[in-house]
Amino acid sequence: MRATPTVLHLDLDAFYASVEQRDKPSLRGRPVIVGGVGGRGVVATASYEARAFGVQSAIPMAEARRRCPHAAYLSPRFWAYRAASDLVMQQLRQLSPLVEPLSLDEAFVDLAATYPDADGDDVTRIGHDLRTRVRDVTGGLTASVGAATSKLMAKIASDLDKPDGLVVVAPGTERRLLAAMPVRVIPGVGPATEARLRRLGAQTVAQVAELSTAELVRELGRANGSALARLALGWDERPVVAERETKSVSVEDTFASDITDPALLHAITLQLAGRVATRLQTARLSGRTITVKVRLHDFRTHTRAATLPAPTDSMRVIRTLAHRLLDESDTTGGVRLLGVGVSGLADWVQDDLFDGTLSAAATGTIEHPDATEPADPNADANADVDADLDHERASYSPGADVQHTAHGPGWVWGAGRNSVTVRFETANTPPGPVHTFALDDPALHLRGSTIAH
Repeated sequence: MRATPTVLHLDLDAFYASVEQRDKPSLRGRPVIVGGVGGRGVVATASYEARAFGVQSAIPMAEARRRCPHAAYLSPRFWAYRAASDLVMQQLRQLSPLVEPLSLDEAFVDLAATYPDADGDDVTRIGHDLRTRVRDVTGGLTASVGAATSKLMAKIASDLDKPDGLVVVAPGTERRLLAAMPVRVIPGVGPATEARLRRLGAQTVAQVAELSTAELVRELGRANGSALARLALGWDERPVVAERETKSVSVEDTFASDITDPALLHAITLQLAGRVATRLQTARLSGRTITVKVRLHDFRTHTRAATLPAPTDSMRVIRTLAHRLLDESDTTGGVRLLGVGVSGLADWVQDDLFDGTLSAAATGTIEHPDATEPADPNADANADVDADLDHERASYSPGADVQHTAHGPGWVWGAGRNSVTVRFETANTPPGPVHTFALDDPALHLRGSTIAH
């Protein structure tokens, strides 16, 4: 454990929703919910205005609509989130060469690589300056920052004063800060583990710390019990890792003859998910994005993905999402290759390590649009074909960017019954007017980084 609070964790506040509010002036100060807007979609991010109504990440979108019917419900615009994230990561890399992104909206930074003599006051100043720079370069997005002597404490600290807060945990105060917190604050402790700890009389981190390592190992297993014993004491020696050799973990099988039986495809997907989960667990890694790759009889390759709000190494979660992604693909003509992968890797497992039931995040998919490759009869069936998972479907989904030859840029307010309603405004204009057009209006078309202008 280091002696100074030079591990920093930055977390962009309500990231997807905040980007939408930044780019859509009429939504500022209003409840905004981003995620899969279809019947099986889940919430990716809710603005703080929506959270006041009980809307949280990973709940079914249908439940969100019941809790907050007057919110704006938008499909994700991943290109916009990536662009904002890149600006923030650039700022972090100016602070230190050791930056470990966990996702688009959060990262660890090891300040000791650049400021080896920094003390608490120096880190506080750096944190304040960083939040200001993030706001400036992103056009108003806010970030919460935590700093401490370890990854565990820095991440916990960044949650203590949201939104737009800064908390620096002084060395030596870690156990006192953790003591009264519920056990769920520790990574890897979910409902099932919480129930097991409750049977041992432990509901707070301090009560877990009072248990012996032997008791925890007996209840949770050697690796997880030992890890929990250390974390409950605030001990976390994991380094900030700037680059990971492994960007994703995936497995795939090519078949001697095309498979059309849905039951057999589901069984193969189950096996593939198990192999991926085993590799993740062996490497002590987890990931947020589950991908299914399907190469059809005519060599066209479809890749579909779903992103969870937290990393997982659970075979059950991976399997469930992989099955649902497979069901979204048309496999009636036959499948010659099937693959399952997990990306967005981290050594931070936030799902319940022992939960035998599905997490809320697995009850639906956050809909990453489909990427399709053209048929290539000469393609190597074993080749790993890269696909842009964020390629937008050519449809007027809520929140999508559009351009009208007369009215200029705007975004889709809603569509249906052969018409589309558009609000014409941008991040740099006041709230704009609303107009409705026919779906086939030649003056209106989609715009964005993945749509040709």
